[in-house]
Amino acid sequence: MLGIRLEPEMEARLEKLAKQTGRTKSYYAREAIRQFLEDREDYLRGLAVLERQERRYPLSQVRKELGLDR
Repeated sequence: MLGIRLEPEMEARLEKLAKQTGRTKSYYAREAIRQFLEDREDYLRGLAVLERQERRYPLSQVRKELGLDR
């Protein structure tokens, strides 16, 4: 269980979105948290790779080697 307080404007926007789409406010809160966690985890994984100073490849080289530029 999680309780959060939102600014009145944000609460109103969320309420409007929920009514327009037939979804619950909780649904949108879960989706926002899920997306944030995925983004943050990706960011932290990327930082870990940079800190290990492993060899990196430019996107153009990867695309060429995978044959994606055709």
